[in-house]
Order: sequence, then structure tokens, then C-alpha cells
Amino acid sequence: MQFVYDLITREPLLALFLTIALGYFAGKLKIGSFVLGGIAGTLLVGVLIGQFGITIDNGIKGIFFALFIYAVGYQGGPQFFHALNRRSLNQLISAFVMCLTGLLCVLTAAWAFDLDRGMAAGLAAGGLTQSAIIGTAGDAIGKLGLSPEITKMMQTNVAVGYAICYIFGSLGPIIMVTWFLPMIMKWNIRAEAVKLAKTLSGGQAELDPGQFNAIRPIDTRMFEISADSTCAGKTTLEIDTLLSDAAVEAVFRAGKAVELTATTLIQAGDQVAITGMTHVIKSAYSLLGPEVVAPAGLVLAEESRELILTNRALSGRQIGEIHDHVNIETRRGVFLTSVKRMGLNLPILPKLELKSGDEMHFTGSSADLDRVQSKIGYKITAAAVTDFVFFGIGMFVGMLIGMIEFRIWGIPISIGNGGGCLLSGLFFGWLRSVHPHFSAMPVGASNFLRDFGLAVFVGIVGISAGPQALVAIQQYGFTILLLGVAVTLVPQVIGFFFSYYVLRIQNPIEALACVAGGRSANPAFAALLSKAGNATPVVSFTVTYAVANVFLTLWGPVIVGVVTKNVTP
Repeated sequence: MQFVYDLITREPLLALFLTIALGYFAGKLKIGSFVLGGIAGTLLVGVLIGQFGITIDNGIKGIFFALFIYAVGYQGGPQFFHALNRRSLNQLISAFVMCLTGLLCVLTAAWAFDLDRGMAAGLAAGGLTQSAIIGTAGDAIGKLGLSPEITKMMQTNVAVGYAICYIFGSLGPIIMVTWFLPMIMKWNIRAEAVKLAKTLSGGQAELDPGQFNAIRPIDTRMFEISADSTCAGKTTLEIDTLLSDAAVEAVFRAGKAVELTATTLIQAGDQVAITGMTHVIKSAYSLLGPEVVAPAGLVLAEESRELILTNRALSGRQIGEIHDHVNIETRRGVFLTSVKRMGLNLPILPKLELKSGDEMHFTGSSADLDRVQSKIGYKITAAAVTDFVFFGIGMFVGMLIGMIEFRIWGIPISIGNGGGCLLSGLFFGWLRSVHPHFSAMPVGASNFLRDFGLAVFVGIVGISAGPQALVAIQQYGFTILLLGVAVTLVPQVIGFFFSYYVLRIQNPIEALACVAGGRSANPAFAALLSKAGNATPVVSFTVTYAVANVFLTLWGPVIVGVVTKNVTP
């Protein structure tokens, strides 16, 4: 043990990476269906390792938190700003009401139980399961001009409150959206999800990691044109028009490939390769002729291409509407296979409204995809390299915003580097969605900044808390735990009934998804998705989740500004 102590005190970064490794390992352990998660695990392991009295430069903590929060803003920017419209107004208000109710619950608890600024912020971070509050509140505490001892004690209390309240903060929303609210409303989640999918004319099952759908929506078959076929003597474009959701991809005549254009005439005896939706290809038998085996060695290259939607004319329009209004000559040979929003798969349904920033996956020949790409947006591969010019400007602007101090009802408020970088990230993420030539950052790069930045930050918070954490737990433990339960449950109940009766969000799946999103509760959303059995909750969740992430993060400095009590050394 002495050897370990000497090693990690000599090089504190060893303690940091050990904390991250052990924390994420602990976070993967399952107790029934509950998983603690890497962030909470890292914080708890950090507190244990911090008992050795290790000191890590706070500058490292600040840098990595700024990187984390900028990445969060960057990823949520497109959906956050596009949620600010009349169509999504009710869901936006629902998310804000739930966030505001959570803030009021925390402030009420702080007043009633005489909590200091740090413990109140920790109550918010854990009870509302918003890890970013640890950083924004800790940053705000550091700018109060208090003695280093008091500052450190209150920053420790933020971590302690988070650790105590986080477990039920994660479990509470799962209980609410999958059991309590459906029980009192007498809803069957699976039945309601199927009903909503039918309303939208479709639906798809959610698969486990490593699984894939063996039923392919798009296929390629080879047909031989019979003498009495209605397609004999027609051009490929005319055949594509007849088939609508299928297209001629290749033609072979006397064993040789024919150069294919829109005006190529199809003759009896030709072998024609048709690619399209499987239900359409089934009807091709009566139009074309018998199915035949493809020539030996034939390779018909197709491409899967991912495009980001930036065309404003398509944003807000339904998939079915776009399909019906685009002429066959434009859309021939191009098939939409999936749509993602904020990394979540959306159901490919005719009534699904597309939004700018959506990630659309298409299948087709390279030439066909090139034809439609400019009408949709840009390839994701275009952002293969991070634009460090705009990344540096974004971080610079965020830190400048964080330096601004203003007063609300005489209370000094500063959102700090965390809040500033969040706002900057939101703007530059939105800028990327509307001007794809600027501010590129690959999804993998932003995910790494987000996950690793938060892991390092939380690890340092736990290590720095050290022995003071045990004192705070002994002083506040059971009280904070009960308050955390209240902060977790009350906003969900109020937010749900306000949304249901006032905002008229009464579809069961949409209402429950708004609860999960308004609490930025990923575990609850995953549980709801599992109960639903299809992707119908995703759309409502993405709007409310983007809004909640912003406001809950900003509550950190607000709580520190409104609560006036400081700890006494």
C-alpha cells in the first residue's frame, strides 16, 4: 500500500487514469437491470482514491470540462435551434416547464433545509442527473471571491450531493415513464406504440447491439423480358415510372452489358437488373417476365451514403410528401434506408417530419446518389477532419462569454466557462448544420471530447473531494438522499400533468417521451424504447432532450447565485 501511495502522489495523473479505468469498470456492473454508469462510477472511485490526499491541478479540470461542454453544445445545436419553432412549441414548453420545476424544487429544498450553495447545486446535479451542473456550479463558486478553503469545501459538496442523489436520480425517471405514469393513466406502452406506428403508417422494432434486420427493405433481382411483357419496347425511364420505387440498374443483351441511359430501349429477351423496395419488385414479375439467375461473375456496385440534411426547403416536410412531389427522373434509383437525429434512429414513416441536421442514409448507384446529393445536403464524410480554426474560435468565444457577469434582481450571475462553451458549442453546431463548409467536427471526434472530457473532469472532482466528502456525507447524507428523491420525482409529475392537460400532449408515447427528454434522462428513454418495441418515442424525445440539456446545465450558476449560504470552515 505504501508503494501505491508513493507512486500516485509522485505522479498524480496515474491516480486520475486509474480512477477512470476502475470507475468505468464499476459502472458496467449490473444489479438486476440497474447499471450505475461510468460517470457516477468514476466519481465514487475518485472519492475513494482521493483519501490518499492527492492534488491535481485545477487547470486540467477546467480545460477538460470546457471541451466536454463544448462538444455537448455542438452535437445538440442543430436540434436545439430547430426546436425553436411553432411546430415544436408545445414540446419545447413542456421541457422548459420541467426544467424550471426542477430548479424551483432545488431552491425550495435549499431554503427549507438551510443548504449551502455547493450542496444545493449537488442536489440539482444528482437529482436531475445532469452531470454538467457539477462543472458550471463549481466554476461559479470559484468566482465568488471566497477563501480557498471555503471554495474547496463547497465544490466538494457539489460532488457529494451529486453522488448521493444520482442513483435514484437515474432510477426515478425509469420508474415514472415505464410503470407509475402508465399505471395511473391505464396505458399499455407497447399497444400505444403500435397504435402510433399505425397512425404514422409504419414502425420498426429496436434491435439489440450486434443484431441486424435480415429482412432487407431493398433488393436487386434479375428478370428476362418476355415477348408479351408490357415493358418490351419501353425506355428505362418509362419502366422506372411504372415501378415507381424500383429502378433499372443494368441491362444485358445477348450476354453483353448495354450502356444504360434514361432513353435506353428495352427489348424482348433482354435480361434486366431491378433494384428497389422488395414489395415493388414482387409486382415486377407481371410487368417484366420470369426471374432469372444473374450472369456468372456479375458485380453490380451499389453505395450506402450518409447525407446531412441542410436544404431548408425540405426541413419540416414529411417523407411521404417529399416522395410524392419529387419527379421519378430525380429520385430514380435512390432509396432512403434510415434517418438519425442526434444519433438516434427515427422510424422511416411517411408522416415523419424531417429537420435540418438529420442524418439520412441512402442506397443507390454512385451516379444516382451524386444526382440527388446537392438537393439534400452534404456527405458526412466531408467532415472527416476537424476544422481546428473554428474549433479554436468556438472555445475562445465560449470562454469570453463565460467571463461576462450580470445581475438578476441584484444577484450577480456568471455562467462561467462551462455555460459559455455550451452556448458557443450550440451556435457552432448549428452553424455547421446550415453552412456545411464551416466548423466541421466528425461525430467520432465530438463523442470522444464529450465522453473523455467528462470522465477526466469527474475523476478530478472525486479525487479532489477526498476526505472532505466523508464529512459532508455524515452531515447531510440521509437528508440529501430524501431531498434528491423529491427533486427527481416532483418535476416529472408536475411536468407530465401540465403537458397532458394544459399543452394537450395526450398521445401516451409522446407524453412519456417528453418526460424522459425533459429530464435529459437517457436511461429512462432506453427503458421506454424497450417497452415500446419500436422507434416511435424518438422524435418527441430529441426535441425535449436538446432543450433540457441546455437549461439544466445553466441552472448551476443560477443556483449558486440565488442560494446565499456558504459553508463555515
